[in-house]
Amino acid sequence: QVQLQESGPGLVESSQTLSLTCTVSGASLSGSDYDWSWIRQVGIRQQWLATILQDGELRINTPFQSRLTISKDTSKDRFTISRDNAKNTVYLQMDSLKPEDTGVYYCAAQVPNSDLWYWGQGTLVIVSS
Repeated sequence: QVQLQESGPGLVESSQTLSLTCTVSGASLSGSDYDWSWIRQVGIRQQWLATILQDGELRINTPFQSRLTISKDTSKDRFTISRDNAKNTVYLQMDSLKPEDTGVYYCAAQVPNSDLWYWGQGTLVIVSS
């Protein structure tokens, strides 16, 4: 069974960069069995951020696209999602943090085209103003 474990700094100051790590066990990122996502719970809202599909394609939630880019060369980068197959780890980096980014951040794996999801326990991120 797939197991995911998120880790992060916990408390981050506003305008700083957040880096989160999701360590995966029970499955290989280099395989094609799962899509890998970051999702956050902010207040009562659950917000999907982005997904790396099994073929490596990246998808970003539309409301975040004006703040997000997958291009590391763009000055408008707000976050990037990436994976390291060798380390079996998925990463999320979010720039220019704001207090409203405070919430619990989850890493999740989905069997493509199914309702079968595996979730990590989540990591709490508090952005101080």
